[in-house]
Amino acid sequence: MKKFTSISDVADLDTLVSSALRYKANPFADKTLGSGKRIGLLFFNPSMRTRLSTQVAAANLGMEALVFNVGQEGWTLEFGEDTIMNGTTVEHVRDAAPILGTYFDFLGIRTFPSLKNREEDYSEQYLNQFIRYAGIPVVSLESATLHPLQSLADIITLTELMPAGRKPKVVLTWAPHVKALPQCVANSFAQWVTAWGKAELVVAHPQGITLDSAFTRGASVTHQQDEALAGADFVYVKNWSSFSDYGKIPDAHPGWMLTPAKLERTNRAKVMHCLPVRRNVELSSAVLDSPASVVTRQAGNRVWAAQAVLAELLKNS
Repeated sequence: MKKFTSISDVADLDTLVSSALRYKANPFADKTLGSGKRIGLLFFNPSMRTRLSTQVAAANLGMEALVFNVGQEGWTLEFGEDTIMNGTTVEHVRDAAPILGTYFDFLGIRTFPSLKNREEDYSEQYLNQFIRYAGIPVVSLESATLHPLQSLADIITLTELMPAGRKPKVVLTWAPHVKALPQCVANSFAQWVTAWGKAELVVAHPQGITLDSAFTRGASVTHQQDEALAGADFVYVKNWSSFSDYGKIPDAHPGWMLTPAKLERTNRAKVMHCLPVRRNVELSSAVLDSPASVVTRQAGNRVWAAQAVLAELLKNS
């Protein structure tokens, strides 16, 4: 592995999951693997789980992790090529990234889409410019279209809770929210589960709140939430805005919130969410606080996902 931005960078997903579970059982199994190495973590938008889990993972491997909040602590960066920089941006990524490449052995980059221009967001300009100019391996800590560290933690969680002897039914269901959110978590989860190949994936969302079919290929897609939930073993709850009517949510759809009554249609499903979650908007508190919820386990697995990825990059650097 030379970088980590999507499932396409992973040569063997089962091996990566096994590595993560090995670290979960013994966090300091490779406590000197990253000795003398540094990772810079650049955040263009807020983070709690991604930042802290990656720092803990690096420390478990003997690595030093330094965090830099770009918007609050540094110059405003320009990413456009051949731009006349007579506006608000102060430094070009073409100048900044190579310097960071001399300070660090790896870079973690967290960006966020504008949800205004689909072409620009889906070009992954921020992430790709760092990959192009830094000269060192780059780890996506979430991008405009994908969240691979979250998805790896999700696959780890599914692996731990798999029913014996059969493929589980996994439902990714849209949920209401107070504002439009990116498609990255949903895109990434669909991409990773279909690549994993050990579950039947159903994606449920209201009419018009689509995902890019490039990421849902191999999954069943329905606009009937109750139909999707029937017999489900896992239910992943997540809001996203529309891909086709980009960045928009046509209606609030409060009836899509997951409740205990809806869970009764499932096969005693485990409920997942990437967090943070809007209680009693996306998910009822009764569900979140019930034995069905595995959101804490899921978030805890973020450490082992990051540790497995960093270890793989260290071994190949």
